[in-house]
Parts: sequence; C-alpha cells; structure tokens
Amino acid sequence: MRAVLNPFVSLDGYKCFGCSPDNTTGLQMKFVEEGEEIISYWEPKQHFQGYQNILHGGIQATLMDEIASWYVYVKLKSAGVTSKAEIRYIKPLYVDRGVLTIRASLKQMRRNLADILVRIYDQDNVLCAESLMVFFTVSPDKAKGNLYYPGSESFFDPQESV
Repeated sequence: MRAVLNPFVSLDGYKCFGCSPDNTTGLQMKFVEEGEEIISYWEPKQHFQGYQNILHGGIQATLMDEIASWYVYVKLKSAGVTSKAEIRYIKPLYVDRGVLTIRASLKQMRRNLADILVRIYDQDNVLCAESLMVFFTVSPDKAKGNLYYPGSESFFDPQESV
C-alpha cells in the first residue's frame, strides 16, 4: 500500500469539495493505492448526516464519484468526467461509528469509457453502498491541456518504493 499525493493543492483557487484539504466544509478525502484498487479511509462528520445519525445519500454518492475520479487519475493515468452513476444503497452508514472504507476498482474499459466499481464499507467491514461509476476519459494530452491533469508521476513520492 502506498499513499497517493494530491498534486492539485498547488493550484491557485483549488477548493474541491471532495478532496481539497483546505476546504473545511468539504470531505477532505485522502487516498492510497493497494494493488489494483484505490482506497480511501474516511471518517464522517456530524454535519454530513441526512436522517438522524445516518450519512446523507448525496454525500455517499459524492464519496463514490470522487474516488472514481482518483482511480482515473492514478490507475488510468488520465482524467475524465462522470458520465453515469448507478448507486445501490444497501445498509445505513452512521456518522458516529468511526472510519469508513471506500474502495474503487476497474470493472472494464469500453474504448474511452471506464466502468469503475466503488464500494463503501462500514466500520465493521460490512458492505453498505456500491456503485458503478462510468467515466468518460480523455487522452493524457487532453487531460493535461483541458483538465489540469499534472501527469501520473505527480501522484506518488518518487522516494517511496512500489
């Protein structure tokens, strides 16, 4: 397992709701790479609840969308935009029970469409939500020119071994 760096922090005005460490009202997600997966260990805060003590479904959808985009950055070495999200909420996720585990993996590539499977597990490692996120990906050149993609080498510490 190795930590994924956030190279976007150096961009002027960067305040992504999903991953900016400086957005105090955002999710502030961090990521690691483990084998063929991108993983986020994320602890919900009280202000992300919908029903009493239950993580809002829209926040769950955002967590899944965000980690899928990071899968594209890190594993597919490009960038893209969400084309479709099919979400299944299985069990409630509570905001007061500790860290959740969010896992993203590639189901398949269809030309420039990446089908990314995302699962959210609760603190007891019980599957509570899953989605198939479809991302329209672009070439690395277009990603660098149009979507601020910094290049695949920017996501890891060069001193850290694989």
